[in-house]
Amino acid sequence: MSQIRIDRDTAHRLIADGAKLIDVRTPAEFEDGGYEGSVNIPHDEIEDRVDEVAKTTDTIVVYCRSGARSQYAAEVLREHGYAETYNAGGLGDLL
Repeated sequence: MSQIRIDRDTAHRLIADGAKLIDVRTPAEFEDGGYEGSVNIPHDEIEDRVDEVAKTTDTIVVYCRSGARSQYAAEVLREHGYAETYNAGGLGDLL
């Protein structure tokens, strides 16, 4: 599998270019604040809600608190055909 963890500059470039941004933290964490423009699909729901994510041709950037849950979510999305899915790590890595 190709590298799916990206740095802040790459994440910002992808987001600016229209990537769909998904916060995979819990709803409570998301309510405390997330990255502007992100949608919340918790990592433990990502597989069941994969059809809500995007078109398989879309670029997707996922993040969580530390990067672990977003790594899992990115792998699940790639397994479902979302080849352009990237892990931006934790919210703090994006800010």
